[in-house]
Amino acid sequence: MDRGGVVQERFAVVYAPKKKKRLPASCVCLVDSEQAALEASSPDRHRHAALVAGPSTSSESQQLYYLVRWLN
Repeated sequence: MDRGGVVQERFAVVYAPKKKKRLPASCVCLVDSEQAALEASSPDRHRHAALVAGPSTSSESQQLYYLVRWLN
């Protein structure tokens, strides 16, 4: 969540058939911890645990998260 213009890093499960660095908010499911992200991930179903930063609003007014690193 964007608080006062500061982008936060959060753990998430990301639906990503192709691993990208810019992730639409609709493909990102935020979770409470790294462990929760790893448990909820399913790489064979393209759901990957990740640390993401965001959300940010793109120049096209889309909400995006940015990949910090993949966890699996």
